[in-house]
Parts: sequence; C-alpha cells; structure tokens
Amino acid sequence: MNTQPAQISPSPLLQRDAAVEADGLDAGVAAHYGDPIREQRLLESGEAMVDLSNRGVVTVTGPDRLTWLHSMTTQKLDDLQPGVSVESLVLSPHGHVEHDLHLVDDGETTWITVEPGTSGALVEWLRKMQFMLRVEVADRSADFAVLGDPSTDPVEGLAWVDPWPTPGPDTANYSDVDPHPALGRAWRELIVPREELQRAVGERPLAGTWAMDALRVAQWRPRHLVDTDHRAIPHELDWLRTAVHLHKGCYRGQETIARVHNLGRPPRRLVFLHLDGSGHVLPDAGADLFAPASERAIGRLTSVVRHHEDGPIALAVVKRNVPIDAVLRAGDVTAAQTEIVKP
Repeated sequence: MNTQPAQISPSPLLQRDAAVEADGLDAGVAAHYGDPIREQRLLESGEAMVDLSNRGVVTVTGPDRLTWLHSMTTQKLDDLQPGVSVESLVLSPHGHVEHDLHLVDDGETTWITVEPGTSGALVEWLRKMQFMLRVEVADRSADFAVLGDPSTDPVEGLAWVDPWPTPGPDTANYSDVDPHPALGRAWRELIVPREELQRAVGERPLAGTWAMDALRVAQWRPRHLVDTDHRAIPHELDWLRTAVHLHKGCYRGQETIARVHNLGRPPRRLVFLHLDGSGHVLPDAGADLFAPASERAIGRLTSVVRHHEDGPIALAVVKRNVPIDAVLRAGDVTAAQTEIVKP
C-alpha cells in the first residue's frame, strides 16, 4: 500500500493581490499579503482567515478507530464525542514528540490535521500498528485543505476547535500561569474540500502565516517542528496543559511522561522573550542564547516575530537551571524572560 506523502500544489490563494509565498515549513501558502501588521489586527479581531492548506489531513475510519488511537497517543480518546476537538501527541518510545495531532471525530471518521509534509510518515506508522483491528487509515491531504479561523461564527462542515482548557478541580495538567495569554482566544481549523478552498474564504480578508505566528508567540503557543527538535518532550513545551492526559493507561512514551512529571524536572523549558528592538535587525530563529558572563549556549531561539503591540518577541527553549530573572543574549540583542514552564 502506498505510504508516500500526498503531493500538495501551491495554494490557489497565492494568486491573491500582493501575496508573498512563505518559505521553509510553510512553503506553498502566503507569508503575508502586503501588510503583515494590519493582517495581525484583522486576525486578532476575528475578521481574517489564514491559508493553512499546506497542512496534512489524515482520516481514520472503522469501529475501532477511537480506542485504537487512544491506545497509542497521549490523549484520552476512547470516549470522544462527535464534534469534540482534542490535541494529542505521538511520542517515540523514549517520550520525544514525533507528531502533534489536531483531532476531531464526526461520529464515523476521525479527522487529523498535522504539520506540512508529515502526513505520509504518520500514515505509514499508523498502518504498521493496525494489526487485526477494524480501522482504515488514509492520507487525504490532496483532497482536503485547512483554513485557520479565529472567528466563532457558525460554519458548515467540519472544524477542529482549539481545545484550550480552563482550570478546573483537577489542576494536574496546568502550570500555574495566571492569567495565561491564550485563554479566551478563539482558534479553529476548518477542514474543507480542496476544490472549495476559495469559496470557503469568500469575501473575508486573508492574513498570512507571519501574522498567525505573531499572535501564536504572543499567546505562548508552541508549534511542532518550529519550537521542537528531536529531543523535545511534552513537559518542556507546556503540552501537559493541552495535549497530554496524565491519568489514562499505557501508550508509547508514557513511562517518560510519568517519570518526568512525578520528578518535576524536565531538562529544558519553554520561555517567552521580549527582545530589544532598538536595532534594525533581529536574530534569526535557531540562534544560540547565552546567559550573562557565559560563553556556552544555554538554549536557542525557536520563534522570532514582530508583534503589532508588543514589538519584537520570541519563544525559546533554554536549560532548566537558567535563572528566571537572567537577561539573555542572542548575538548583540538582549532578551528578557517571562516564565512559561516552571523550572
């Protein structure tokens, strides 16, 4: 059976006026449409949409689909109700993040969207794990496209709604950041037939991935393959909050989840940074970070953006023992930390 990733052509929305294609992970969709700062404001107000048609779309059908996915990923899925969205992770045997799944079930099919270029690898792994269970896995990336939508207006069809939790009586899944800047921020991914992409956008303005990333960083939200590397574990990225159920049964990588959670010592931690914007040039994502009077890197920048209100901001992953109040440095640019994951 073919397990090669679906071939996705550049988005037809790149034909819109002033569209500039993104590079790297987001190639194939627009980085911006001529005015990234205005696009941020439109997106923040819920007026604009983001072309995410480069994301992969995977479907799982069959009566065993939810219990099967429950047994292999970090989220509790065995009793997932139709229309309810969750975020779940596929981990390596050692607990490292391999896939970030945005998952919703419609009562007959489980729909999963994943980072661009990763659907083929996910499908290949899932098919290896089928055994004799009543499930069918398909890469539908060539047939369906994704649109990012911060609006809460009713829509026809299927949507993955960001399942950002609110604190409840069981606080085990939450770090004690209060208030968290992502709370109250609507975000969903509309899954539409690819040939209906332009119709689904309609007359709404479009914002590019630069605008989306600026708001994502301001809300302290990590992104797989951007803020992660091959060593990343969920505790470091604050994914215990949204993507990991700590009280379910065994799954691949669960031993690492339990051990690090109980010991409370992930080797690294995600931080939010305010960058010194007095210069004209910002450091690139991937740049090494240094603590005062240190010649050895203590972490790296992972996402660097210019926010329409906060100015230059970033996410970074640093060593756990870096003092919270330390002013860090990337090249000639200094950076002040805000704690996301407790050391």
